[in-house]
Amino acid sequence: MPIYEYICADCGHEFEYLLRGGESPACPSCGHSNLNKQLSVPAAPALRAATPCCPAKESGSCAMSGECGGNRCGLSQWDL
Repeated sequence: MPIYEYICADCGHEFEYLLRGGESPACPSCGHSNLNKQLSVPAAPALRAATPCCPAKESGSCAMSGECGGNRCGLSQWDL
């Protein structure tokens, strides 16, 4: 059961709709079914907590003798 995003062509209301089977959605604001389906971006899981701040530091190959460079080693751009 996918969730689709729509914009009502009659009143301009934007909404999401969980489409079940052969249903036809209607605008929750005005009740009309003259809708335009929108392209939506799928959600991706966040990896922030599981990813180290510096890949070189975690692998033991950091050129800063074990201290995180703080923009000095050039790898801080990988902060996630």
